Amino acid sequence: MFHEHNELIRRFEIALDRMPTDNHRIVIRADKRPVGDDARRFNAPAFDSNDVAIVIVGAQFEPRDIVLKRRNDILHRISETHRSYDALQYPILFPYGEDGYHFNIKMKNPTTGVDVIKKVSAMNYYGNRLMLRENEDNYIVKGRHLFHQFVVDMYAKIETERLNYIRFNQQKLRCDEYILKSKFCE
Repeated sequence: MFHEHNELIRRFEIALDRMPTDNHRIVIRADKRPVGDDARRFNAPAFDSNDVAIVIVGAQFEPRDIVLKRRNDILHRISETHRSYDALQYPILFPYGEDGYHFNIKMKNPTTGVDVIKKVSAMNYYGNRLMLRENEDNYIVKGRHLFHQFVVDMYAKIETERLNYIRFNQQKLRCDEYILKSKFCE
C-alpha cells in the first residue's frame, strides 16, 4: 500500500533506482552518542510503562529535524516545520504522504471561505487534525501508542513555535513599544 499510494516512498524508490551501485546507505534516524556521555544512556527503561513523554530542557534542547544523506555525502535537514516532516516521521499515520503543518498555511474566513492575511499556527492546525467529527473517520486517533507519541511530538512542536516567536520578535514584544503603558512598564 505504501509503495502504491505514498508519494514520499515513491521518491525514495526513484532515488534508489538512480544509485550507480548497491554500495549506499539510507539513514532514517541518525542518533549518535555524544563523546563523554554514559554508555548506558540509551538503554531501555528498567520499569514497565506505557507512558509517552518528552523532556525539553532550556538551551540543551536540540531540533528534532530529520536528516537525509544525499548521494554527494551532503546532509540535508528536513525541519520539523517542513510540510513533509509529519509524513516522514510517522508514515503509518500518514500512509499517503500528505502534507503536514508548515508556516505558509493561510487561515480562511469560516463564513466566506476566503483566505485571510493571518496564518494558521501549529496549535490551530493540530487541533483541527485531531478533532473528532460526526460521520468522519479520524485514522490518526486510532494509532494507539503511535498516536500518543504523535501528540507529544506535535505538542513539543507547538511549544517550540511559541518560544521561537518570542525569541525572534523581541522588538515587537518590548513593553515600552505598546501604546497603552501599564504600571509595569514604567
